[in-house]
Amino acid sequence: MKEFKYVITDEMGLHARPAGQLVKAAAGYACDVKLTANGTTVAAKRIMGVMRLAAKKGHEITLSCSGADEEKAAAELEAFVKANL
Repeated sequence: MKEFKYVITDEMGLHARPAGQLVKAAAGYACDVKLTANGTTVAAKRIMGVMRLAAKKGHEITLSCSGADEEKAAAELEAFVKANL
């Protein structure tokens, strides 16, 4: 399992547009991708779960990848998160 933590810097937090983009990006990997914020863990491939987290600016999120292409997924999703959140 690969995971990384990130503190959201976007003024609007994890709102609809980046949440949708994150779900779309995560769906492109065979591995299981989980997103944790505020003590809640959801499947990062499901938009309703990601939106339910209601992660705001300053909140720390943890994204974990487990499975076949976990290393590639973790590296690319970390780059996505840093560029968009």
